[in-house]
Amino acid sequence: MAYTAQDVKNLREQTAAGMLDCKKALDEADGDFAKAVEIIRVKGLKGVTKREGRATSNGLVIAKAEGTRGVMLELNCETDFVAKGERFQELANELLNHLSTSGTSELSAFLASTLPSGQTVQARVDEGNATLGEKIEIRRIAVLEGSPVSLYLHRTNPDLPPQLGVLVQLTADAVEAGKDVAQHIAAFAPQFVRREDIPADQIEAERRIAEETARAEGKPEASLTKIVEGRVTGFVKEISLLEQAFAKDAKKTVQQILDEAKTAVSAFHRFKVGQ
Repeated sequence: MAYTAQDVKNLREQTAAGMLDCKKALDEADGDFAKAVEIIRVKGLKGVTKREGRATSNGLVIAKAEGTRGVMLELNCETDFVAKGERFQELANELLNHLSTSGTSELSAFLASTLPSGQTVQARVDEGNATLGEKIEIRRIAVLEGSPVSLYLHRTNPDLPPQLGVLVQLTADAVEAGKDVAQHIAAFAPQFVRREDIPADQIEAERRIAEETARAEGKPEASLTKIVEGRVTGFVKEISLLEQAFAKDAKKTVQQILDEAKTAVSAFHRFKVGQ
């Protein structure tokens, strides 16, 4: 069965395979378009295991927040060329829409869940891996629900999709404060909402480091306790959201901004590709 240049073009558009691969598949399929699609997908899936050890340091962060529910997903790939491609971004949108309705916030359960097409999420990702010719993987997901959720997405490169995303859950609706705090989290990367959330062993480790550093600097023994506690307090303020100086007004803390808006942060997630 003969095939035309339009058949090659159509096959490229459907599978994202290279022109030479499309021609070879149509030759092997004797011009049968459906069979050629199958040949390309089979060959692509065989390459999935070969790509398992490759690094996926590019990709995107995609999210949406509607009322009292917000979801976010980081989808990784190998190159920025694929990251900015339409097919990769379509895959990310498909996965995010499913995450929004899947009822799970655990990555393993999400990967095992079934899409409307009947495929599992993992099978769909493997298919993307095959057709795009790069290792594709979902690195992490986040789901917040039950009270108002704010969202901020940031493009670190104007030519690429967003690579930094923040979801913030508030105890009471405050649109402007929620947006401002989400942007603050994007810029200052706190690790915890409040100091009480910081694991005790992490604070103790910081205290030991502070003491060893102070002694190495030759600080007087009588001043050690005060110096160490001062450095630990500085560490806590650096990683605790509520105690950070607010990005838009350094004279106020994030806690003060939230108090003025008559709300509070109950949880947040910050995703940055590669971090």
